[in-house]
Amino acid sequence: MKIYSIEKGLKETEANALSAEKTLIIIGTGKEAARALTLSRMEYEGEINLREINVCKIESQANCMAGTLCIPKQVDVAKSRYRVQLFVNRENVVIIDDENFSERVVARVQERNPALIVSKEGFLCRFFMEFISRDMEMIGLYNKRLMELEEKVSSGKIQGFHNAIMPIRSQLLVLRSYYDELMDMAAQFEENENEFFPTDQLKFFGTIADRSDRLMGKTAQLLEYAQQIRDSYQFTVDSDRNKNMQLLTVISTVFYPLTLITGWFGMNFVDMPGLKNGYPVVVALSVAVVVGIIIWFKKKKFF
Repeated sequence: MKIYSIEKGLKETEANALSAEKTLIIIGTGKEAARALTLSRMEYEGEINLREINVCKIESQANCMAGTLCIPKQVDVAKSRYRVQLFVNRENVVIIDDENFSERVVARVQERNPALIVSKEGFLCRFFMEFISRDMEMIGLYNKRLMELEEKVSSGKIQGFHNAIMPIRSQLLVLRSYYDELMDMAAQFEENENEFFPTDQLKFFGTIADRSDRLMGKTAQLLEYAQQIRDSYQFTVDSDRNKNMQLLTVISTVFYPLTLITGWFGMNFVDMPGLKNGYPVVVALSVAVVVGIIIWFKKKKFF
């Protein structure tokens, strides 16, 4: 199976030879898409616009399978994407890519084991497996970040927690949807609706589905882990709030009787006992009330 790049210049002699070969064509920009599809004897019932790609999907058309890849960049999973359009028929595979991402992926596949891409099914398998090959390591980094957050929460260092957990959770949600879409793509390939793939080659797509399923499972576990950490954080916040409320309750309970005493003896009625010499009595009574309340709180283990 030969690999050509129209961006690097595809000679007419090479183009004429494509009809007799199973060929992969990599295109640097979408401008050459029409020519690539013509050389590959494909007709696409739609518009090629890489900027509008937002999901990974594949659909069967009259004489080809047309798909899109929206691959999160590891440097900015939540926002940045590699956008690729993919076409497959009985003989050829066409990839349209404005960022040369696909060309770099194919180069890595060829370096590792070129013998594995003797068929378009084998190539598609290696192509998908290559650009998700580092994702398990990336997921491991997310796990490490979550463990560090959990340690901080356990030690009571909760300042800035939301600013730290929210981006991680958002990125994990993006990855979970991404792997789910890859699983659907692999299943669509495996259905072989157009019968473009030999039956004995469909196992390659099962490999893609299995790897995507494992990655999605790991991502789902991390999302559950993140939720557990958020619950732990919320428990810590609620506990601190309860302690503050408990302190306020103690203070209020101490001062309520004192307010009653001062209000009672502040009325200054003529016949009130102790009106002239009652100051020491009021002070002693107030001290006794405060001491009694503190002793009662200690017995109830409020503090």
